Amino acid sequence: MLEQLFNLVKEQAGSSIIQNPDIPNERNDEAIAEVTSNISGGLQQALAGGQFNDVLSLLGGRGGDLQSNPLANQLSGNAVQSLMEKFNLNQGQAGGIVNSLLPSVLQKFISKTNDPGDNSFDLQGIFNSLTGGKTSSLDLQGMLSRVTQGGLDRDGDGDTDMNDIINMVKGGAAQQQQQGAGGGMMDLVKGLFAR
Repeated sequence: MLEQLFNLVKEQAGSSIIQNPDIPNERNDEAIAEVTSNISGGLQQALAGGQFNDVLSLLGGRGGDLQSNPLANQLSGNAVQSLMEKFNLNQGQAGGIVNSLLPSVLQKFISKTNDPGDNSFDLQGIFNSLTGGKTSSLDLQGMLSRVTQGGLDRDGDGDTDMNDIINMVKGGAAQQQQQGAGGGMMDLVKGLFAR
């Protein structure tokens, strides 16, 4: 996934990085790699921090307007800070790069992920990459449908958060145990979100 994401960032990096005098030409690939790393690392951090629903909604194309999406803004803020530190840019310079590059990258990333005719990215593959394969047995498309329909609010508190995901998996694990399949799904989720 990282190589495909790097190539996607590179495709979109024309005026933001490659033709930008604030980034020396010999460091263009380094800047592209930094943005790529911030996207993948930010998504990993979000998953580890309990933002499963946010990552799933964003990558599933149901995160709403990218300009007002909290996770997209979080990724943007991290990328600005990283570019400032790594390339000795001021906030305006780094912000200009990120503001012109990240929305188009995320839009293409989301579009490719949800295009059945494009196999460069798929939701399951992205999650497997971000979690080291720990989500391979989860039905992410099914979960995405339930997230957008409110069907994951298992504890009735009006939102979908990690408590709801854990309750859903506990229910599935209990059903598996009744069928003699063991509690592997619950162990999977506990391991996935252990800090």
